[in-house]
Amino acid sequence: MAQCRERSLDDNSESRLDDGMKTKFILSVCLALIPITVAFAAGAEEKAVRDADAEWSKVAGAKDLDKTVAFYADDAVVMPPNQAAVTTKDGIRNLWKGFLDILQDISWKTTRVEVAKSGDMAFLTGTYEMTMKDGTKDHGKYCEVWEKKGSTWKVGIDMFSSDLPAQPASSPAPGAAEKK
Repeated sequence: MAQCRERSLDDNSESRLDDGMKTKFILSVCLALIPITVAFAAGAEEKAVRDADAEWSKVAGAKDLDKTVAFYADDAVVMPPNQAAVTTKDGIRNLWKGFLDILQDISWKTTRVEVAKSGDMAFLTGTYEMTMKDGTKDHGKYCEVWEKKGSTWKVGIDMFSSDLPAQPASSPAPGAAEKK
């Protein structure tokens, strides 16, 4: 009888040991999968924001003002060259209306995307090209900060500048007013 009890205790110990080893194994597998899952999610977010930026370029090139402005977050800031920052939705709309009125064509291409580990923010850099209605051309670079709002990516900060040399001011020099 004592041997039966010992054997029963040994069986229970082995069973508990097996359960503990199974739990540790499952935990180890789960922990090993976390970096893979995070990397996959980051890759999916990078693709999503890259695709959103490409779509934004496409609608701007089609001169669709409403769709172009819709890519901005409600609290977005646009920092155009040689101008003050634009911080309101109406201001951004007016800025783009002015651009689209003088442009024949505009497009841009993302060259770099970095997504935050949290997956809710990304920055993009790239290059743009545009042709004005008068035939002049410009090309330059941009930097955008995108924010994930729910399941949608929106532009929070947009900054761009030309690669062309600055043009001299067209206004007369100070003190060179016309004589009457």
